[in-house]
This record gives sequence, C-alpha cells and structure tokens, in this order.
Amino acid sequence: MNFQQNNLKSATSPYLKQHQNNPVWWQSWSDEVLNHAKKVNKPLLISIGYSACHWCHVMEHQSFEDDEVAKVMNENFVCIKIDREERPDLDALYMNVSQLIHQSGGWPLNVFALPDGRPFYGGTYFPKVQWIELLENINHLYHHNQAKTMEYVNSIADGLNKMETIELKSSSTFSTHKIDETFEFWQQQFDDEWGGFNRAPKFMLPNAWETILRHGIQTNNEHCLIQTKITLDRMAFGGIYDQLKGGFSRYSVDPYWKVPHFEKMLYDNGQLLSLYSNAYKVYEENEYKTVVEETINWLKDEMLSSENVFYSAIDADSEGEEGKYYVWKSDELK
Repeated sequence: MNFQQNNLKSATSPYLKQHQNNPVWWQSWSDEVLNHAKKVNKPLLISIGYSACHWCHVMEHQSFEDDEVAKVMNENFVCIKIDREERPDLDALYMNVSQLIHQSGGWPLNVFALPDGRPFYGGTYFPKVQWIELLENINHLYHHNQAKTMEYVNSIADGLNKMETIELKSSSTFSTHKIDETFEFWQQQFDDEWGGFNRAPKFMLPNAWETILRHGIQTNNEHCLIQTKITLDRMAFGGIYDQLKGGFSRYSVDPYWKVPHFEKMLYDNGQLLSLYSNAYKVYEENEYKTVVEETINWLKDEMLSSENVFYSAIDADSEGEEGKYYVWKSDELK
C-alpha cells in the first residue's frame, strides 16, 4: 500500500468516498495503517463523520480540500477517515474522548492518538486557521515533549476506564428518591415557554421526553405532563417539523424550534414516532396523530430504498447550500 496518497477510492462507505479526492493522504482504519504509523513514528489524526453531516462538509471544504492544510497534515500525521455509521465502536470510543476533554461532542470528530490508537487529544469542528495552529502544536507536543504526551494519554485512559466502569452496590434495595432527584434536576432546565430544555441549539431528545412523560403519569407530576405537552406542541408547529412533507430535522439552531438544522436522521424520527404515539394516548391530541401519520408516510416515501431497507439520513445540503431544498417563500408555498 502506498501511504503517500489518498487511499479511499476503494472504500464502500459513502462518507469515505466523499473524501476520496481530498489532497489529504486519507487511510481507512486497519492494522496495516497502525503498523505504518509506528514504523514512521507519526501520531494518528483520526477524523470521524457521516455522509449527511453538514459541519463535516464545512470542515472538508475549508481544510481537507485545501492544499496548504493537507501539506501540514500529510507531513506530520497518519490521517485516518472513519464513517461513524460503519464503525460505531470506534466512534463511541473516540467520542468519549471529546466528552472527557470538553464535556461536549459532535461531528466532525477529530482525535489525535499514538500510533497504537491510544488518544491524547480531541475535539470537533475547527476553522482553518485554528486547525493549522492545532496541528502544529500537536506535532510539536508529540515529538518534543513525550512525557507530557504520555501524561495526557494516561489521564484520558483513566477517564475512559471510569466512564465504562459500573460500581457494584452491596445493597439490593432501591428507592424512588433517586429518580425524584433526577427529575428535580431536569425540571430546573425546562423551557416553560417554548418547551424542551432551556438552551440553544435545541435538540429534541425524544428518549428524555418519553421518560418525562412516563414519570408524569406514574407519579401524577403535573409539571412533567404540562412540560411534555408544551414541548410536543411547539415542535409539531415549529420549523423543526417539515410542515409540507412530514418528518423532523436534526435540531433547532434557536430556542424557539424555528430555524432547523435541516438534515433528517432515521433514528431521531423513529424515536419521535414512539413519543408522539404514546403522547396521543395520554393527551388525545389529533395533531399528534397527524404528526405520526405524516412522518410514517415520509419515511416510506423518502427514506425507504428499492431494496426495502431504510436510509440512515438525508443531507442538509442541496447544491452546496444548507436547507435549500426545504426553504419556501410564501408565494411558492401558496
């Protein structure tokens, strides 16, 4: 294998194929690539994303298609591209690194690691100038301060171990007090006017609201029941829901569910079908039934392939512009 070239042309993943013409010498994850990194003593630059990821496209255009950036990457790192939908195991591992360092994560996910794959730094999207600066700093750290590099490696390894360890309790008793404490914490973060949690960007988090709805029913917690209804109403009537075709976008960039990030994910909409179906049984709102029916029809029409399997996502971008396909002017809508 020639490691001084982009080797993604033989990949089957749509995401990896999107990067096959980058000037970066991208490699697919393999033992052969890790052995090469050990031989040349270069750290790994592991970049993870998926085909419908908008900010993955942005960073590719700004940095990975840029000859200046590619030169820095190629000279100092063994660069590996990973599709999170093809290798969820690696994505989960390296996403925990970003969570440990920044208390947040997302895609594109960019992680720096020893040649054997042990990580020592990571983050998500970086603008071009900041990315070049980070590349140079990481390269200097790896080659000129091995002790500090290993300190980061060991600290992250310890953090990952703690994240994946479940402490065994000797007592078999269980108290609902712990559940009540969790919901008290969540209730402090409710957006009482617009629904969801009080932050932006605002994700739908259907599993959280499914849990809050169930807790409200089981404990007769009026606040939980009211807040769930506000959330579902606001989402259903907001821009995050496709009012023409059905189906929900990824998240809202504002706290009002108005301006969506336009990509649509299969797993989001699958969970929302369950949430709105269960909510319909509780609140008997016809709008919830309509949301379920329209979303099912959209899934059949646009997410089901000719082989009768579902696509995982629809891209936010059309003709190089985010949301172009989904945005309508009032006269067009009429």
